[in-house]
This record gives sequence, structure tokens and C-alpha cells, in this order.
Amino acid sequence: MEFTREVLKIDASRITEQLVDFIRHQVKDVFRRKGIVIGLSGGIDSAVAGALSVRALGPDRVFGLLLPETDSNPVSREFGRKAALSLGIEYEEVEITPMLKSFGVYAKRDAIVNKYFPDLQGERKFRLTLPQDLLDRDRINAYSLEVQDAKGNIMSKRLAHKDYLKMMAANDIKQRVRMTQLYYEAEKRYYIVCGTTNLAETIQGFFVKYGDGGVDIEPLTDLYKAQVFQLGKYLGVPEEIIARTPSPDTYSLPVSDQDFYFCLPYEILDLIMYALLHKISKEKTAAVLGLRPEQVERAWKDLERKKNATETLRILPPAPTLDL
Repeated sequence: MEFTREVLKIDASRITEQLVDFIRHQVKDVFRRKGIVIGLSGGIDSAVAGALSVRALGPDRVFGLLLPETDSNPVSREFGRKAALSLGIEYEEVEITPMLKSFGVYAKRDAIVNKYFPDLQGERKFRLTLPQDLLDRDRINAYSLEVQDAKGNIMSKRLAHKDYLKMMAANDIKQRVRMTQLYYEAEKRYYIVCGTTNLAETIQGFFVKYGDGGVDIEPLTDLYKAQVFQLGKYLGVPEEIIARTPSPDTYSLPVSDQDFYFCLPYEILDLIMYALLHKISKEKTAAVLGLRPEQVERAWKDLERKKNATETLRILPPAPTLDL
């Protein structure tokens, strides 16, 4: 297929049929369960996975879970409800803040914020971000801690790697607590858990092992984000969800997927990833995207680094082969 900006266009009807068949087969023939539980985050991926599940099994065999916590954007809860109501499925909200407090999640993260901003008192919000000049210079992915004070002023300091690791270790507990809630609901209903990870997230390791990566099926892992949006429009996902900026939604100060992890907007990331996976030349890729070849090269190097660094997320735990 010729590499153009239109290369990711799909026949949404045909792809929907394939994914519906996949979901139905997995539930009924492979797992031999009665239905699906899905976490509704208020984002496009979970809304599309939910809509596909309803088409495969019917609304009576799909159960939605909203799992907010104190850092969650209020919009996530609102849009999660809209997704459930648009699908006509039963759903429940479980506030996981008390569980996270019991693990010390907020205290562990606050200690790091206090270390970098000891004089900042009162109400504050924070997030982690990466530099957004990926295409323009060779650099490393070093995170910054951005804190907003009560007056709306934002201050930023670069995180030491050990503090970044501590903060991520605490934050990842959120996804793992959500996973336990999803499996509790699934097991008591004799259902399976449906994942919502798309292609970019899968290849780049933008998920938590045994967290949002701890599921039974992943229907979206072959789809670029642009294709998920196409399916969303075809499946009638509420327009507010389609228009929402994709976000990990794990920090009190809102941050987008681009700012937190990918460093590129999805409309560029998808095409650069497609070109890399399909061995399109950097010159051709640059010409189609209006970039310079060295910019494409930098993006490819970043994609490869993240893919290699997260390889262990995509494999089962190693086990020995014993000569018994």
C-alpha cells in the first residue's frame, strides 16, 4: 500500500465484524465464560472496547466499572457514565482512594513533591512530563515534576531518576488496584476481563504489568489510535469522549499522553510508527509528513528505545526447562 497520510483509514464495518467475532469466540469457546467486565475510564479506548463487547455479547452480558480516585479528573467519571449509559449496560462506581491510602500511595508521592518544593504550602496539584522537543534535538527522556500552586502558577524541576522510579512505583499501584477490582467483579459473575490497550501503547509499553495490562483479552492491540477513533465514530461513541484529549489520568494536574509519554501527537506518532514497522524510508516518511529526515530518525530512535526498554512487559515470566 502506498504510504500517505490516508494509509490508516479502515473499513470500520469490516473491522468491527472481525473484532466482534474475536470477542465472542474468546468468551464462549476459549474461556467458556458468560460475559465481559470492562473498566470505563471515560476515554476512547475503553468506550470502543465496551461497544465491541456489547455487539459481541449483548448489553446484558457486559458489566462496566468506574474506578475513580482522588487524583482522577472529574470528567473521567462523567464520561465513563456516559459511555455506560450509551451502551445500555449495568455499571458500578467503586472509589479506590481508601485502598490507595492504605498502601501509602499518596504519602509516598507527596514526600517526593515535598523534597523538590519544600516551601510550597497549601493546595497544590502536580504531574510528570517529558521534554516536547523530540523531533528537534537528540536528548534523553528525563522527566520533570510540574507543580501548580493555589494561584495557578506552575513550577517545574527535573526529577532524579531514583525519584522518578519511586513515584512511578507508587502510581502504578493505582492500576494494580483497579485490576483486582475488575477481577473481583469478573469472577463473581463468571465473566472475563476485557483490556483496552491500543497498538502504540502495546509496542511502546505504555501500560502497567499486572495493572491495566492484567486482562484476559486485548481486542485493540492491532489498532493505531487513529483507527480506534474511526471505530468510535462508527460505533456511536459519545462525541464528548471522541473529542477528549487522551490522558493517563493518574495525576492531580491534568497531563496528556503526549506530554507524559509519547512526546508526539497521535496523528504524527501513528504514521511514524507505521512507517517504521513497514520499513518505509525515512526520506519518504519525512516527505509525506512534512518533516526532515533527521526528525524522523530521532522519532524512530525514541520508539525503538521505549520498545526495547519495556520488552519484559510483553512476555510471560521466564521459566526454566528442566531435565527431570
